Amino acid sequence: MCGIVGGVASRNIVPVLVEGLRRLEYRGYDSCGVAVLRDGLLARARSTQRVAELAAQVEIEHLEGTTGISHTRWATHGAPNTANAHPHFSGGDIAVVHNGIIENYEALRTELQAAGFTFESQTDTEVIAHLVRHLYRGDLFEAVRAAVARFRGAYAIAVFARVEPHRLCGARSGSPLVLGVGAKVGENFLASDALALAGTTDRIVHLDEGDVVDLTRTGYRIVDRDGEEVERTLRVVRADAGDVDLGPYRHYMQKEIFEQPRAIADTLEAVGGIDAALFGDVAPAVFPTIDSVLMLACGTSHYAGLVAKQWIESIAKIPVAVEIASEYRYRESVPNPNALVVVISQSGETADTLAALKYARGLGHLHTLAVCNVATSAMVRETAMRFLTRAGTEIGVASTKAFTTQLTALYLLANAIAKAHGRLTAEAEHSAMTALRHLPAAVQTVLALEPAIIAWSETFAKKEDALFLGRGLHYPIALEGALKLKEISYIHAEAYPAGELKHGPLALVTSEMPVVTVAPNDALLEKLKSNMAEVRARGGELYVFADGDSQIAASEGVQVIRLPEHYGALSPILHVVPLQLLAYHTALVRGTDVDKPRNLAKSVTVE
Repeated sequence: MCGIVGGVASRNIVPVLVEGLRRLEYRGYDSCGVAVLRDGLLARARSTQRVAELAAQVEIEHLEGTTGISHTRWATHGAPNTANAHPHFSGGDIAVVHNGIIENYEALRTELQAAGFTFESQTDTEVIAHLVRHLYRGDLFEAVRAAVARFRGAYAIAVFARVEPHRLCGARSGSPLVLGVGAKVGENFLASDALALAGTTDRIVHLDEGDVVDLTRTGYRIVDRDGEEVERTLRVVRADAGDVDLGPYRHYMQKEIFEQPRAIADTLEAVGGIDAALFGDVAPAVFPTIDSVLMLACGTSHYAGLVAKQWIESIAKIPVAVEIASEYRYRESVPNPNALVVVISQSGETADTLAALKYARGLGHLHTLAVCNVATSAMVRETAMRFLTRAGTEIGVASTKAFTTQLTALYLLANAIAKAHGRLTAEAEHSAMTALRHLPAAVQTVLALEPAIIAWSETFAKKEDALFLGRGLHYPIALEGALKLKEISYIHAEAYPAGELKHGPLALVTSEMPVVTVAPNDALLEKLKSNMAEVRARGGELYVFADGDSQIAASEGVQVIRLPEHYGALSPILHVVPLQLLAYHTALVRGTDVDKPRNLAKSVTVE
């Protein structure tokens, strides 16, 4: 998870920049760097070691300046080496640091090369530096605004220019960026996380999607995505609050729902293309040899495995079994030494899943892989291969961003296995990567549906039962939606494959039981419409999450919220987001403890 710290001041800014990076080290990184304006020239230090080594390098080189930026980087476009480390320069004029992914960087790179710019790295970030310089007409802020208008993807950036020595500009879309108003006169700061500025200032402004900010020693101004100058709320954030600060949100669950574009972007930052090596050094040798997959997980992670089963079987064409970890180790099963055992957990400390992993190894399973959010967890240490999701700290008990980042990782896994078996064409790989790079922006558009979902929550809060329906890839999403509702609102909720209605659940349907239907515009849509008709024929009330082109009309007894676009195989990631919001706002109306629901814990470390 990349980190940004920057500032303009009347004093040497380098100690603030380096200390900010230290505070962001928990996110993980493979290179770091700092750049300042020193004696009228751009100067920088970069390292592929720890921040402590960078600090020593800074001291040896006497790197000092009153305007500067710093960065910790997870390798994405380009290997983790010094040349690819941030900050990046354009000539000796522009310095940039960047979090996120610029989806259209290849086209921009080609354009800039044709204009005479020379690239020294393999990163998408260097495109930003050259584009800002290319568009510069004497005003850095306007050049940054013009540059970000041409970006597709998720980003947070901080930029300064040699010829404007007391100015720093930033912009964000899909990746977080905060403004720190200096506690001392004559200084202001930017950072990807308020934690980075703890001890320097506790006065924080959370920038909104699309904001571009202009900082000087004496003040700042913010322009929104429409070019209108705006004011954002200034909040006092306790110095020790850091990454647990709620910002503008009422609860951690709401915050974490809205962090999903950033979490997915961070998870993809280490992904330059689809390759088995993403899952560990031994994976390229192991993946071609496996003939099946066994997935072990609990709760929400189990539902992620159910989606992944369909991805792997359809893309890689090998069989997949998905087991509830707490059940798997208490029954006799048939081990397969050629199977890949995948354990899925947010914390990596889930007792049942750890026990199931040990049981599988004891049976003779040789190949183990963890999909996990915590690099130092027991699960990661005990598997031969791993993929670390980068959701950041998830505080709310009801998992949200951990689930969508798990799905992102598992989609990569399905494609990586297919590629290792010679079943992924270059065209299919390009299509998959294009869809993944656009995913943070796609999720952001779904989050904009919150007002309509709030209206539904008023009705749901009065109910004591709910039924969730889905088909194919979206049946596990219906399961996850029902789990979220019951976890935090205490409404009894169940999920079924819609085709199973006639086999029992239809007996429960009345006007008092809302029926939530996940209705993407896929190959099963017409079948699903028939199932919906069965509900209406029995007086059931339908609440449908449909794609924009699903041709499902609202009518008496049928409420419809339309997602902006159909997203193919990755549609489950988009469709779970409104179900999370429905659960959250229903719980809010009912007055439950959203972040700490009764009888539940965040990490289940006992059986």
